[in-house]
Amino acid sequence: MAESLTYLITGGAGFIGSHLSDALLAAGQRVLVIDDLSTGRYANVAHHAGNPRFHFARASIRDAIVLDRLASQADVIVHLAAAVGVQLIVQQPVHTIETNVMGTEAVLKAALRYRSRVLIASTSEVYGKGSRIPFSEDDDVLLGPSSKSRWSYAASKMVDEFLALAYRDEYGLEVVPVRLFNTVGPRQTGRYGMVIPRFVGQALAGEPITVYGDGQQSRCFCAVSDVVAALIGLSTEPAAPGRVYNVGSEEETTIMALAELVRELTGSRSPIVTIPYAEAYAPGFEDMQRRVPDTSRVRALLGWQPRLSLQETLQSVIAYEQQGP
Repeated sequence: MAESLTYLITGGAGFIGSHLSDALLAAGQRVLVIDDLSTGRYANVAHHAGNPRFHFARASIRDAIVLDRLASQADVIVHLAAAVGVQLIVQQPVHTIETNVMGTEAVLKAALRYRSRVLIASTSEVYGKGSRIPFSEDDDVLLGPSSKSRWSYAASKMVDEFLALAYRDEYGLEVVPVRLFNTVGPRQTGRYGMVIPRFVGQALAGEPITVYGDGQQSRCFCAVSDVVAALIGLSTEPAAPGRVYNVGSEEETTIMALAELVRELTGSRSPIVTIPYAEAYAPGFEDMQRRVPDTSRVRALLGWQPRLSLQETLQSVIAYEQQGP
């Protein structure tokens, strides 16, 4: 990355945002972070505090004055601030919808004011109950009923995408919506239902590894370092704006197999137990059976593909958790 750019990362003290900050600063870029620390942790970026190319602001993205001041300096805004984790989404549906929709609107308005390129972090959840595997960016989607709060998250992220593309169509703003599939790695918290840090924590503590449902649902887990590489590529590629991109691994595993692999890699004797969704989340909770991305679009544009296997990624998480805070 030869050109020197200023990046504004919303939610930059979170799991993905902090790793993106690391990579950009290592590449010689200037990084501004805004995060209200509701789910992020300042400790994730504290090691950059003395770097003159790094600036941190503790504020909500809905604080118009702070957001405007930071956006006015940014060539690229990477919008990662959002309600995250199934548990948080089920427990705080109002917060989820307001944060995702109104926060994205605030970011897009600020970006338009200063003509910044914007990457909008969307999610594989937008594919809803889709059964065509792998999921392609132009596939139709099927969401569950509005009475199920799980689908409010998917719908709110779809509105984010619609809004971003509307800013492109109406105002010519450079927008790049990115649908992330199960990003994992060090610094991710298990507090909000993230499965890998939860499994690893349970295994290392010798506690039962709790699998929700029957464990036959499958996911594709992508290392955060690989996701960050895709985000950086999309942030500068001239042909990227105006299209949606899937970013994730195509290495599929069942959640039960994941639990067994975590137990093996940690050397744990923890039993693996299943818990009904109704007990883990809420009565009537619905889950997707499979979630596999078609990443041919981002591969064709950037030549990107994940480098780390699931086993390598798990080993990095285990090492991080063993080190402790």
